Amino acid sequence: MALKNYIGFLFLLMVYSGFAQVNSRSSRIDIKGSVKGKENFMPISGVEVSTNSGQYTRTNGLGEFRIKASIGDVLIFESPEFETVRHRIASDEDIDVLVEGYLADTSRKKKEFSGRSTVGHQQFLDSANFYKKTNLEKSIDFVAQSIAQLGKRGNKQELSTALTTLGEIYLYHKQYDLAIANLKDALATRESVKTKLVLGKAYVLNGEFENAVATLDPLMEVKNMVPYQRIELFETLGDAKKGMSNPDNALDFYKEGLEIAQKNQVSPKIIDLNSKIADAYASGDRLIEAEGFYNNSLSLSKAVAPERLIEENEKVADFYNEKNRYDDEIKLRKKSLTELKQLPQQKIAKENKGLGVPDSITSQRINYKIANAYIAQDKLDEAIPYLERSIVEADSEDDLVVQKDATRKLSEVYRYKGDFSKALESYQDYVAVVDSLYIRKEQEISQAARFNREIATKQNRISSLEQERQLSQSKYSLAVTEQQLFQETSKRQKWIIYSLVFGLLLTALTAFLFYRSNKQQKLANNLLALKSLRTQMNPHFIFNALNSVNNFIAKSDERSANRFLSDFSVLMRSVLENSEEDFIPLSKELELLQLYVKLEHSRFADKFDFDIDIDKKIDIEAFEIPPMLLQPYIENAIWHGLRYKEEKGFLKIAVNQINKETLEIIITDNGIGRKKSAALKTANQKKQKSKGMGNIKKRIQILNDMYKNKVDVSISDLYEDQTGTKVSLKLKKD
Repeated sequence: MALKNYIGFLFLLMVYSGFAQVNSRSSRIDIKGSVKGKENFMPISGVEVSTNSGQYTRTNGLGEFRIKASIGDVLIFESPEFETVRHRIASDEDIDVLVEGYLADTSRKKKEFSGRSTVGHQQFLDSANFYKKTNLEKSIDFVAQSIAQLGKRGNKQELSTALTTLGEIYLYHKQYDLAIANLKDALATRESVKTKLVLGKAYVLNGEFENAVATLDPLMEVKNMVPYQRIELFETLGDAKKGMSNPDNALDFYKEGLEIAQKNQVSPKIIDLNSKIADAYASGDRLIEAEGFYNNSLSLSKAVAPERLIEENEKVADFYNEKNRYDDEIKLRKKSLTELKQLPQQKIAKENKGLGVPDSITSQRINYKIANAYIAQDKLDEAIPYLERSIVEADSEDDLVVQKDATRKLSEVYRYKGDFSKALESYQDYVAVVDSLYIRKEQEISQAARFNREIATKQNRISSLEQERQLSQSKYSLAVTEQQLFQETSKRQKWIIYSLVFGLLLTALTAFLFYRSNKQQKLANNLLALKSLRTQMNPHFIFNALNSVNNFIAKSDERSANRFLSDFSVLMRSVLENSEEDFIPLSKELELLQLYVKLEHSRFADKFDFDIDIDKKIDIEAFEIPPMLLQPYIENAIWHGLRYKEEKGFLKIAVNQINKETLEIIITDNGIGRKKSAALKTANQKKQKSKGMGNIKKRIQILNDMYKNKVDVSISDLYEDQTGTKVSLKLKKD
């Protein structure tokens, strides 16, 4: 069993090694630029600017933006005002994006009416985002000012943006109920993909997993989401399913998100999703798969910020702790300590404070966890130095929670060792820390109550502003009326344009019908010409056959004449049956030719022998040929080539396949040749020949015109001394 697990682990590492490959990118740089209308260079505010690596920002009131990106990244500019624009970064120079069609006539009135207030509204939101992580009260004040700025205009899109920003602020500071309420108001004002994604996250963080799924499921059908948004959609759905104790569905969503993140090289999300997939496997006790994905997340974290690597180290170390793999846990936490010492302390403290994580990553906490791992292995002497370091560091950082736990744990370790004096001393320190912690908790509770009252006051102010905005809609409706009149005029212009387009389409349809009518008329003419040519050839053939009958009667050979007439009647019936058809099966044509050659041979038995050679591999039923097309060439070979030959001649008809679609029918005779035959003919014979062969040429020309070069005929001398004749006819299947 152990061998199977080991083999399975190696296999998973091989399968998911591709997940751990993230293209090395150049260090990120600040990319600055602006977004303006191409026609009048007016700045466009509120444009969502994102990169294929996951960075995101918005343009300010002057249409300017600043974003972290790398050379080669793709910038994506999105706004309801214009079609999405993409730009690949080639250098660190400023980027000026000019958008076609912005501020068309339908929106110019709206912008002229809003005037300078649009710039002010966006500036307030920019300020709110700036103070989002550092000053909650100031950030909410700026959102309130932005909503107050909109009160006179009632722009739903901008109001929705302001409420979404407020929801994001509350979400960052873990005020989930307020975040959900404002995000729902934003969606009621104007629906957007971004707002739904943020609302789904808020529901998950608040433990309302069913509401999260109900909000996010409809987004699965949205087609125009940017890759980063689609990754967030699958990730949040996975979080919701995991919260609903459905790890299998959670894994499916995480893997979908991971596939998109790898395809678009969104490095941060690749790490996050590898880590979450590992968590899902670990919760289902699928330890081999979990460790494989944890290794992926660790490997990928080395290519990004050191803080991210430390975070992943600690997450995997917690996994090792749960599985009682204390040696692996201690080794990984010691690496975290080494990495942590190389980082500026102020930066770590600031980030941890902003994140608001209760179990933030600090050296005192890591030392405490290492000590616990040693204690779990009964290595008390190794645990003591780490507990002492944890206490000292916690004291210097004023971290009373860790100081309390480490002091209590140190007292217990000394008690286990039998050193009761140090145990008592440590316990007394523990009691002192608990008293200090109790006092601080009372202060924090008081501060939290005051803070909640202030937030409630500010939220009430925002609700009042929203009510004022609704009352001011009547003023804004006057401007909307002007806009509607303009739209009516625009609608009439559209109808005129549509009428012109319809007229052009009608003209084009008429021309097409006229062309098709001409084509059908030409086809009818060709069919009539073919019928006429066939009608001309049938009397010629019948006349020659009757001459043969007459020849037998003249020789008083009644038996031969009767046999000839019997065969001739069969031939005539088939010829007349096929006279109305453009094409007949090749097999039927060859049967008629064989019967015709047999009749001519019975008349000129002393002049020639014949052979009909058909390749057995050919499916002659699959090919069709115009009736009586080959007979005139065979007749010419017998009457004008072999009949005048002094010795006995030979006629051969061969059918070969050139390729899957083409056959070649070759008629050869070793007669006197075309040149000598022409010299022997009388004036009447020349006239008949010219007329008969001319009909054949006309038939072939019409057939090729109708059926796209279906038949190709060439005639040449068989020998270099201009004796003998070779007729090659190539026939295509379609």
